[in-house]
Amino acid sequence: QVQLVESGGGLVQPGGSLRLSCTASGFIFSSAVMNWYRQAPGKERELVAGIITTGRQTNYVDSVKGRFTTSRDNVKATVYLQMNSLKPEDTAVYYCNAVYGSTWSGYREVWGQGTLVTVSS
Repeated sequence: QVQLVESGGGLVQPGGSLRLSCTASGFIFSSAVMNWYRQAPGKERELVAGIITTGRQTNYVDSVKGRFTTSRDNVKATVYLQMNSLKPEDTAVYYCNAVYGSTWSGYREVWGQGTLVTVSS
């Protein structure tokens, strides 16, 4: 069964840190581009961070640059999102996303169930 299982969300005070994890199964994790999205109440889902298959290249939305870091462990089939210096505006449900496949076989997309991050004092 193809799935992504997230963990690590919770309540944290402004300025604090959290690390999200997302473990994959049912597909070749090392061949998938992994992304983190978030959706705040009343807002559209936005792409927060992405990491290529080898982990050697990452990208971030401007609002989290310098504060968030994504990494991956292809042996453990897990991607991480380290979030530091958290702000109340980071409050959202965070989703893990995988994109894998090829131009000849077609691309597939998988979503995790989401994990809630609340930044509040």
